[in-house]
Amino acid sequence: MSDRSRLRLGTRGSDLALWQARHVATLITDHLGCDCTIEIIKTSGDRIQNVAFRKMEGKGFFTKELQEALLEERVDLVVHSLKDLPTEEPEGLDVIAIPERANPADLLLARPNLLQASPADPFDLPPGSVLGTSSLRRAAQALARNAEIEIRALRGNVPTRIRKLQDGEYDAILLAAAGVQRLGLDLGELAARELTPEEMLPAPGQGALAVETRAGDPITECLKNLHDERVAGCVNAERTLLEMLGGGCHLPLGCLAVEDPGGLRLQAVLGEIDDEATRADIARVGSVAQDPETAARVCFEAFKLAMPRVVSG
Repeated sequence: MSDRSRLRLGTRGSDLALWQARHVATLITDHLGCDCTIEIIKTSGDRIQNVAFRKMEGKGFFTKELQEALLEERVDLVVHSLKDLPTEEPEGLDVIAIPERANPADLLLARPNLLQASPADPFDLPPGSVLGTSSLRRAAQALARNAEIEIRALRGNVPTRIRKLQDGEYDAILLAAAGVQRLGLDLGELAARELTPEEMLPAPGQGALAVETRAGDPITECLKNLHDERVAGCVNAERTLLEMLGGGCHLPLGCLAVEDPGGLRLQAVLGEIDDEATRADIARVGSVAQDPETAARVCFEAFKLAMPRVVSG
């Protein structure tokens, strides 16, 4: 590879980000025979904890500073949660590997006994129940199923969010199942329901990791061996649809692509939600195609017909 004996891996400092970074570092050591040192980099999304995501301007809240560290050659690679990574890649950088995808589903956690009244519908919560999430995607899909719940902003890392529920600040919260499972968190007496794609579609790329490097850097060329083409095909369909819609983390888009005998089967839902997250409408579409771009294009055209106020182009 190169004469550098160790690769410098940049990551955020949250429990989940560190788990992901250590996991990728282990893959690099075990499969490529190269050691990694981990460098923690604080992002704007980590620093600003008192503002709901939907009220923050811009993109890349959890990625911009990591990318700057790459461009300035302070680190050799960074590891992202793919769902946090904007679709526009900065000049000089490449996503060199998408090594795996964990469970892409969302998880509904609630106070004990709250979900037992209607096991057939996890969102059949009592009127006025406070549901914690800072995701417009999750809020739109939840409100479309139950307009009588209250959406309240939820920030912090995964253990902090769960602790806020346990402390009674919320009646229920929504999280990515992958984060809870990767950290092996004890949920105590909380009620838990893993949501099916019919109940809630995840964020584009949810559960997947992205290894980003400087474009053409020979030091990191070996990292291409960590890439999983099958996973990449699915998440590329999801992210292509996101890009076609011109969206980032503020777009209430949920989608999930899986391999199908006909190619890729892409399910997608797009929401329209008011400023205070009290009312939402959603449209749900799907496609099956041989390649990611065609699957995304079919869904995009369907959204243009179903939600012309939201979709243009």
